[in-house]
Amino acid sequence: MTVIAITLITIGLADVLRRGGRSASLTHPVPALGFAFLFPVLLAWSVGIATTSDWLVLYLGIGTAIGWVFASHRATAHGTRPGVPLGILVGGLAVLALFGTQSTLDGFLAQWLDTRALSGVQRLGTERVLLVVGAALMQLSTGNIIVRLVLAHIGALRPEGVSQPADKLKGGRLLGPMERIFILGLGLAGEVTAAGLVIAAKGLIRFPELQAQARADAVDETSERRASPWGIDELTEYFLIGSFVSWLVALATLALVWLG
Repeated sequence: MTVIAITLITIGLADVLRRGGRSASLTHPVPALGFAFLFPVLLAWSVGIATTSDWLVLYLGIGTAIGWVFASHRATAHGTRPGVPLGILVGGLAVLALFGTQSTLDGFLAQWLDTRALSGVQRLGTERVLLVVGAALMQLSTGNIIVRLVLAHIGALRPEGVSQPADKLKGGRLLGPMERIFILGLGLAGEVTAAGLVIAAKGLIRFPELQAQARADAVDETSERRASPWGIDELTEYFLIGSFVSWLVALATLALVWLG
């Protein structure tokens, strides 16, 4: 699980890096690609990855991170083949899950976590700490990108420059990471039932917007005009599928932490 944790941290930070800029990072993913190549090596060395077999597995993780960054950039920038990056991410993590690490984690970062970190962190152990950090980072930009790719893959996302259902549902790019972090945190605390409250709260928050769109559709029908290129059906599809994919990202990474 150590290599999976390193890969998750790398992907999460690389996506934050390339999504942080409004123009340069999105147009040129080279900084994120360079980061995805160098950072895992430094992190693996700092925690004490030592055996040749573990380094070979790490290179698979690096390939997964680079493939995800490159393919997801092309898919979001050009609107083509959104299923490719999703396949790279899921397939790469599945392959990594088949391999276990044999190295004793005694690098300087692992030693610091074992001796100088908070007592709660010490009890978790280096591998579990890396998994938690990786899981948390995946809830940020990466989670939003996954949701966008799935919506594009099923045709619920319109081409760039065209009115989107997301234009009606304001704040989704901020609410998504927040709800995933809440679900992950509650799950790690053993309060899985409480995570359901987050899901219910999102439905309540969005209900007035969905209701307003339904009323607008009724007006359009009576006046025989179409004020918007999409209606309540498209908006509901966008909301439901996007929400479920977002929740699955949080629950899948939570399962990885539990299994680790």
